[in-house]
Amino acid sequence: MFGIQVEKVNLNSETERKEVDDFLRGYDLILDKDVDYTLVMRENNVIKATCSKARNVLKCFAVSDEWRGEGVTATLISALVDILFEQGIYHCFIFTKPDKVEIFSSLNFKLIHAAKDVALLESGMTDINRYLKNMKEKYKLLDEEKAAIVMNCNPFTLGHKYLIEEAAAKEKHVLIFMVEEDRSLFPFKARYEIVKKGVSHLKNVTVIPGGEYIISSATFPSYFLREESKKLKAYTELDAAIFGKYFCKSLNIKRRYVGTEPYCKVTNAYNETLDETLKQYGVELELIERKSYKGEEISASRVRNLIKSGNIEELKEIVPEVTYEFLKTDMGREIVEKIKHSNSPH
Repeated sequence: MFGIQVEKVNLNSETERKEVDDFLRGYDLILDKDVDYTLVMRENNVIKATCSKARNVLKCFAVSDEWRGEGVTATLISALVDILFEQGIYHCFIFTKPDKVEIFSSLNFKLIHAAKDVALLESGMTDINRYLKNMKEKYKLLDEEKAAIVMNCNPFTLGHKYLIEEAAAKEKHVLIFMVEEDRSLFPFKARYEIVKKGVSHLKNVTVIPGGEYIISSATFPSYFLREESKKLKAYTELDAAIFGKYFCKSLNIKRRYVGTEPYCKVTNAYNETLDETLKQYGVELELIERKSYKGEEISASRVRNLIKSGNIEELKEIVPEVTYEFLKTDMGREIVEKIKHSNSPH
């Protein structure tokens, strides 16, 4: 639109954030907490269009009714993509409502999946099919039937080890997808190496980085934002469908293993949706009773609480030796100190 400028919002300003959020709420949207860059277009100092990004995820789009059909969406997308390029990011995702898929498809975005209330598209130098093809080649994954487990391991516990060993005893080949998102106290690189060492005795287990398509900010932001709202159901359906539709089909995964979850509502809701969704792709969900110690289920949060309280003796009883040894390294000691001095060990 002639003469209308694209403006950057100061996200550190509560006033400016609220102004964008108020505009979005008129379209049944909110300004998500994790956005790091927001653009608006105004007329007479009133917001008429906006969009945001959280790293390489474009979302929180809204255009006023009178501005639709004026090329505003293309202008905003182009401006955000330019910002991504400046930041060295050449692959991005868009979260939108299913009825908006056609608009973004016309802007060279490819649909990954559309659930009932949310759709995910991508654009850039790679795509999910190429990603899976490269994974099969890199890890020499044959077409044999497989099982899978998705884990965060913040940190790796005897509970995680037990779940993997139970699956490995029943299956010919088990793929462990490690959540790659670095929003945990234990960084991905450390978690990945610890788990690889911790399961090295299991010759039919392969540990693989989860990438951007498994429980990431793109596919499942509620996993990190802990939002107990209608968004949770939509995002869990999306994440589970992507796993079934692409990962299970491409890698011949027939079963996915999860542990029972007595504590976390988000994970419980995720497991329920996972079961419902995977069935649509001919994949079974296998629920394994969580390993206990002294009558209490072993969990990563329990480990972090023991670190915070300095209860090393009990800690040693619920983590594998590889985790305990890591805690004595320089990086491990830094994490221990961070946990001890944090308000919450989560």
